[in-house]
Amino acid sequence: MSTAIRRHRRRLDRPSNTLTLIAVFVTAVFAVPVVWMFVGSIRPREEIFGSLYPLSWDIILPSRVTFDNYVSLVTGSFGRSILNSLLVCLISVLIGTLVCAMAAYAVAVLNFPGKGAVFTVIVISFLVPFEAIAIPLSQLFTDWGLANTLIGLVLPGIGNGLAIFNLRQHFLSIPSSYREAAHLDGASEPRVFASIYLPLGGGSLVNSALLIFLGQWNSFLWPLLVVSESDRQLAPVALAQAFGEHSSNFGEHFAGAVILSLIPAVLMYTLQRSFGGLSISDGEK
Repeated sequence: MSTAIRRHRRRLDRPSNTLTLIAVFVTAVFAVPVVWMFVGSIRPREEIFGSLYPLSWDIILPSRVTFDNYVSLVTGSFGRSILNSLLVCLISVLIGTLVCAMAAYAVAVLNFPGKGAVFTVIVISFLVPFEAIAIPLSQLFTDWGLANTLIGLVLPGIGNGLAIFNLRQHFLSIPSSYREAAHLDGASEPRVFASIYLPLGGGSLVNSALLIFLGQWNSFLWPLLVVSESDRQLAPVALAQAFGEHSSNFGEHFAGAVILSLIPAVLMYTLQRSFGGLSISDGEK
């Protein structure tokens, strides 16, 4: 009987093992370009494409490791663009998270005429691609004198509809008895929001802050439309503009791509424990 069970288990494990091998192969296929890009950023410029033929381990094993690509990139105009992106992201996250939390509190907890219509507009706001409204919005910002300004780069990232929706769903899970008890103690709505709902926001606040950060960090079309001065440009646009018409330094381009990818990856890895947030039972404790 035990032999038959073992044979049956082997037959069941064969499809699983096959799927695992397929998954490993597909992962390797997608990982090779990423590894090649990283290796290309730490190898001399003249070796990047010279190692492609004939096919060998030299593609992912540089003959000499150098960080000259990173040094020359960061010390140039791209380094200033990274600082611009970090500044825009920091301001957007600080202001945007608070604005989105207040908006989510209003549509989740308060009762006012047109509440359903307001929530519908919020949902539609993140269903419509930003590219569809970017050009007319950039014309408005230019008419208002906000082109080539920090405010012009920050404002579109503050009101994130998906972040509001995320926080609203979490605020709805908080028992209304908390708010009622606070009102009986004489607390106002801002006090209830700041003392109860924000502390219980937990991971939802972190998730929303990450949504705002990633939206601003990866923004390309908007800074391309509203910024014409190179010293105010953001990193993704600066990296794209670094490609020359006749020649390009691919070592620096690879280094820039690694930097743009590494910063949000490290941030998400650092904050991954906050995903899921604080449960209501934790708040009651």
